Amino acid sequence: MNKKRLLVIEDEISVAKQLKWGLGKDYEITVASEADEARQLLSAEVFPVATLDLGLPPTPDTSQQGFSLLERMSSLAPYTKVIVITGSTEEKNAIRAIALGAADFCPKPIDLKILKIILSRTFRIYELEEANRRLQRQTNETGSFCGMLAVSADMGKLFERIRQVSETDYPVLICGESGTGKEMAARAIHSQSRRASKPLIIINCGAIPENLLESELFGHEKGAFTGAAGRKIGKFEQADHGTIFLDEIGELPLALQVKILRFLQEHTIERLGGTKTITLDVRIMAATNTNLEEAVRRGTFREDLLHRLNVVPLKIPGLRERTEDILLLAHRFLQEEVYKLQRGQVTFSPAAAAALTAYAWPGNVRELQNRICRALSTNTGRVIEPGDLGLEDAASEQNEKLLTLKSAREEAEINTIRRALAITGNNISQAARLLDTSRPTLHDLVKKHGIGV
Repeated sequence: MNKKRLLVIEDEISVAKQLKWGLGKDYEITVASEADEARQLLSAEVFPVATLDLGLPPTPDTSQQGFSLLERMSSLAPYTKVIVITGSTEEKNAIRAIALGAADFCPKPIDLKILKIILSRTFRIYELEEANRRLQRQTNETGSFCGMLAVSADMGKLFERIRQVSETDYPVLICGESGTGKEMAARAIHSQSRRASKPLIIINCGAIPENLLESELFGHEKGAFTGAAGRKIGKFEQADHGTIFLDEIGELPLALQVKILRFLQEHTIERLGGTKTITLDVRIMAATNTNLEEAVRRGTFREDLLHRLNVVPLKIPGLRERTEDILLLAHRFLQEEVYKLQRGQVTFSPAAAAALTAYAWPGNVRELQNRICRALSTNTGRVIEPGDLGLEDAASEQNEKLLTLKSAREEAEINTIRRALAITGNNISQAARLLDTSRPTLHDLVKKHGIGV
């Protein structure tokens, strides 16, 4: 296994030797004995972590050179974590070093056991941050985030919001029309959270008969009702230390809303027919495609439960609100289904691509996927036409819009730019090369047509 790279910035030869001897088994150590040498190494190579003795030549008796180097670290190696080595009596230096961006400090004389603990923790922080940067790059380059695919600005904001939400345990209420991907957003939050290794239990509150719902959620004891032949562990207990996702929360009966509210307040449940109070560690996420505030006014949803659930609101935009994503999603779904069917290469005709972007998509992403499956079930050829997708009307409406050469050119220009941006993951430079135009020209066209990037 490759050793982790560690830069030791230390002018005292005896200390440098001590560190190489004591840490060499676990780390690949490079030593820099002065600030200029350290700057060159940091500019040319990647070091996840560096130790920095503040007293460096030509003024080793002061901390001037060390602080000067530390201040430049943000531009030299912005991701390198710095552990400052400082005298045990130099508390002010340690505090100043942390304020300048050092990850930690270790007092002199160096205790290798303590330093190893600090190093282990600091490398772990670097690895977590690097994993997040890698995920960010992957999202920017491919438009894919935890199974969700998008290049639109609205979805980019949603992805960032999901990352932030994943770092907490607060309840989340995900709102959006049917078919927008609320369950996928819930899965993304869980997969990015500290609970990722624990269960994610999904419950569709509208799909379980009301007389069975309480038993499904909270379990029951033997003899709790006719037919209860034994104890049953409910979904909440199954989700202990994990996450529970209550889809279609607006369908939940009022009596069970009270029990969910109690859990949110006290983190306890009781099985149906039981007397024992069970304490659980479960994060709650819920989703709805209905207006819960209106449901509160109608008296079908508890206002106090809405406030408890809506600590962190997430809104999933409808597909018609992010037209930049339509062709990207359509091509991905087409590729996936063609691969399953082992059909070879299949493409959309220009008319089909235009119809896809012109249609309003009331059923959102789910409808888009279903229409592509429908097209492949009836068309055995290599080109998908608007009729195969059931979008003849959308194609006609699109043609009716193009009443003048000017409007036709603008419509074609907008569609071509959107397609290039979708292919390149919203990378303006790559899209400009693909369109054989300059980057400033493409920027102007994007701004002119109001295309979200």
